[in-house]
Amino acid sequence: MFPVGFKARSAELSDVEMFYQIGGSGPPLYLLHGFPQTHVAWHRVAPALSEKHTVVIPDLRGYGKTSAPETDDQHFPYSKRAMAQDIVELADHLGHARFALAGHDRGARVGYRLVLDHPGRVTRFCSVDVIPTLDVWEQMDAATALAHYHWSFLALPSPVPETLIGHDPRFYFGHLFERWAGDWRGLDAGAMEMYLAQYGRPGRIHAQCEDYRAGATCDCALDRHDRTAGRKLTAPVLLLWGRGYLGENAVSPRASWEQWADDVRDVPLDCGHFVVEEQPTASAEAMLSFFG
Repeated sequence: MFPVGFKARSAELSDVEMFYQIGGSGPPLYLLHGFPQTHVAWHRVAPALSEKHTVVIPDLRGYGKTSAPETDDQHFPYSKRAMAQDIVELADHLGHARFALAGHDRGARVGYRLVLDHPGRVTRFCSVDVIPTLDVWEQMDAATALAHYHWSFLALPSPVPETLIGHDPRFYFGHLFERWAGDWRGLDAGAMEMYLAQYGRPGRIHAQCEDYRAGATCDCALDRHDRTAGRKLTAPVLLLWGRGYLGENAVSPRASWEQWADDVRDVPLDCGHFVVEEQPTASAEAMLSFFG
C-alpha cells in the first residue's frame, strides 16, 4: 500500500513491539491512525508527505501488527497516555528529539495527549476529525449518543462487545465504514481488507474495546485534571474535518479546541470521517502547508 522507498520495520519498546512504516526525507512527521484501522489509513497521503518529510507511520498498540499488551482493571495500558509514551519511545529509538504529528480519530487523541504530556517534543499537531475526549462525553445528548453509539457500546464491560463483534467482525466493521464514510465505496478495497485482516490476530478486538474503555474512564480523568490545571497544547494546531460526518448542521470543532490551545486553525473538507482517504489531495496540501 506504500510507495517504493517506504520500509516496514518493528521496534522493541518498553511495553510493546511496535510495527511501523518509514519513508521519505526531511523533518520527521509521525502519522497516527484511528479505529478501526491501521497504519494503512495514511497510504493515500504518504507519498506526497514523504517528499518533504521523513514519514513514520506506526500501528498503535492493540492494532494491526503491533502487539496487544495485557490490560488492567483501570484500562490504563490502553490509555492515551500509555499510547503516547509508545510514540515518544519510538521517536527516541529513531533519534527524533522533536517531530511534527498528525492523528486521525483515536490517533488524534493519542496525539494531543502526547503534546500535553511531553511539552516541547511536538513542533506542530494536526488533528483529523475529532474533538477532545472529555468534550465528547460532556456534550453527549440523545442525538449524539445514537449517532456515536459505538463510544458506549465498545466501552461496555468485557466480554460483551468482544463476543458480539467476534461473532461476525466483517459485518460489524463493514457497518462502521458504511456509516462513517461519505461514500464508503470510494475507500480502497485493498486497504479495507487489511483493516479487517487484523482481527485474525489474537486479542485485537479486546484491545480496541479496551481503547474505548480507557476513553470512558482514565482518559477523561486525565483530560479533566489538565483542564482544571489550565494546561494547554503548546504546539500550533491544525484541524482537518469532514463536513459529511458531522451532519447537515455541521459546525467546526474549532470552538472545542480553542479551550485547549491558543493557536488553532481549521480546514473543512467535503467528505465523511475518513478524511485523508476520502480527500487525500486536499488533506496532503493542507498538511504540507501547515507543517512547512
